[in-house]
Amino acid sequence: MRKTLEDVGIDGSRVQMFNLSSAMAPEFARIARRMTDTVAALGPMTAD
Repeated sequence: MRKTLEDVGIDGSRVQMFNLSSAMAPEFARIARRMTDTVAALGPMTAD
């Protein structure tokens, strides 16, 4: 999926896939915070 996004001009860092169970709430929260920080650092997407 990352390659496809990059092929159409979207930074592949904006998408990550994780396999979590419903018992992994703390891990989900940690990943969500990390992804939020990553996307915020990338800034808004532009329509180039």
